[in-house]
Amino acid sequence: MDIFTKAYQYAVLNSGDLGVALQQHVLLVLVPLAIGLLGGLPLGFWSSRSRLASIVFINSFNALRVIPSLAVLFLAIPYFGLSFQSAAIALTLLVMPPILINTDVAFRSIDPLIREAALGMGMSPPQVLRQVEIPLALPVVLAGIKTAW
Repeated sequence: MDIFTKAYQYAVLNSGDLGVALQQHVLLVLVPLAIGLLGGLPLGFWSSRSRLASIVFINSFNALRVIPSLAVLFLAIPYFGLSFQSAAIALTLLVMPPILINTDVAFRSIDPLIREAALGMGMSPPQVLRQVEIPLALPVVLAGIKTAW
């Protein structure tokens, strides 16, 4: 119990530093996640529609997945220094594969008969995407985002 008291006292005495560190940490989580979402969602959707894009993107990001993020950080340090930018690059490479792969799997796993039924009911392709495919794919896509988080 003594260690919790000491930790609390340290947090109270250094609350300014703790607040700055918390802001830096939140920023270091949100920036790579936002970049991963902006890149991974469209690439995952594209790879679900194109076999060639799927082969290229999925294999490329799986190859990057093998490299530990600490190794990417060490490779980025000579170019960007020990900075926020080098850490954000390493974390972005760590965030991209689950978002891309889950988005690809989510849209590929939708039954083609569901799309055909929606088109047969008179929906346009953008309507099918917005009103049928995205709601059906959303749980798997969100699981990839949660894994990346």
